[in-house]
Amino acid sequence: MEVNMSFSNDMDDEYEKLFRRLNPPRVVIDNEACKNATVISVDSANKHGILLEVVQVLTDLNLIITKAYISSDGGWFMDVFNVTDPDGNKVTDEAILDYITKSLGPESCYTSSMRSVGVKQSTDHTSIELTGSDRPGLLSEVSAVLTHLKCNVVNAEVWTHNMRAAAVMQVTDEETGSAITDPEKLSRIQELLCNVLKGSNKSRGARTDVSHGVTHTERRLHQMMFADRDYERGNNEELDEKQRPNVSVVNWYEKDYSIVTITSKDRPKLLFDTVCTLTDMEYVVFHANIDAEGPEAHQEYYIKHIDGSPVKSEAERQRIIQCLEAAIERRVSEGLKLELCTMDRVGLLSDVTRLFRENSLAVTRAEVTTRAGKAVNTFYVSDASGSPVDAKTIDSIRQAIGQTVLKVKGSPEELKPVSQESPTRFLFGGLFKSRSFVNFGLVRSYS
Repeated sequence: MEVNMSFSNDMDDEYEKLFRRLNPPRVVIDNEACKNATVISVDSANKHGILLEVVQVLTDLNLIITKAYISSDGGWFMDVFNVTDPDGNKVTDEAILDYITKSLGPESCYTSSMRSVGVKQSTDHTSIELTGSDRPGLLSEVSAVLTHLKCNVVNAEVWTHNMRAAAVMQVTDEETGSAITDPEKLSRIQELLCNVLKGSNKSRGARTDVSHGVTHTERRLHQMMFADRDYERGNNEELDEKQRPNVSVVNWYEKDYSIVTITSKDRPKLLFDTVCTLTDMEYVVFHANIDAEGPEAHQEYYIKHIDGSPVKSEAERQRIIQCLEAAIERRVSEGLKLELCTMDRVGLLSDVTRLFRENSLAVTRAEVTTRAGKAVNTFYVSDASGSPVDAKTIDSIRQAIGQTVLKVKGSPEELKPVSQESPTRFLFGGLFKSRSFVNFGLVRSYS
């Protein structure tokens, strides 16, 4: 029986591949049809997850989706996107347009069908996935453990939401500069990081996973926080009701659809976050209209569960609402945005986040990237006590690190520059020039 089932699945797989090759996707890019946006049309054989696949390609290129119309009834998927570059201009870069055509057009039939999952082997780094209770200084503690174990963080993304934290960190072995392969070292990394994540909070679990695979970081973060049930809210969070996105779910019985409508403040990658969540909750989007041309974004989805049924109960309806709210809120950047740009070295992330921690700043979100030996890290920080970030604290940290190394982004007008140099600047003058900065006492005296 199992053999027959396996044979049937293989036949279905081969039929899908044949159907896609006989009916290859078609991509049309038009820079004339719309006055202020590039119009991208995608026609393709339908399959579960294809909408996320298309949206993922566009958002990974940092394109802004201002309008979209989706229709996927039957065996065919038809989609039209109005997109701009991050500055609000039409997309004219030939390299980007060519990449879109190759990624979504006929050539995509011959590439891996795992693009939407993004899993492949890598010898360049080891991926560490972490989930646990959020608290001030957590990223600093995690980074310190990795530095102690002679691991260099080359890329990382950290999200926090609803008192939970999730991170995907790509690390290399300090000695070899490549992925960590020693089983004992990998086991030690997991053990120590799990202890840090648990902290003193035993009521909710912590989890660490280590792999040599390459995943789509942002999708994994959504999946990890969803699995961690970060969408569950306590009674003490009712006061935030006005700040939440407006999500509703109703059934259209005549057509056997459930209609999801979302109104929220617009921001980059909003569409990816909602489509990612619907896909991973195993809902199929049959039709959708997206309008994000103003400060608010309006999204309307006509969905069914993957088993073909609309929403069946009030509990299911509430769960969809909670999960979509959480998906939108996870990427909301609370706090002051700081950008660090300097030459990369082992322990850099640990030193920077230690400074934040010792100055009572909590990291609410972080993006760490390394390109050609240069680190470009973005941190969103808030005061650990919940008060507004003190301008003098930020200025002192910037002077300690270097005004050109750490910059304030987003709302620099809220920070008043200090007219004279901090007397502690020289204590930290070698912080980013040397790998030997391990004097915890200096940081404590500074704070």
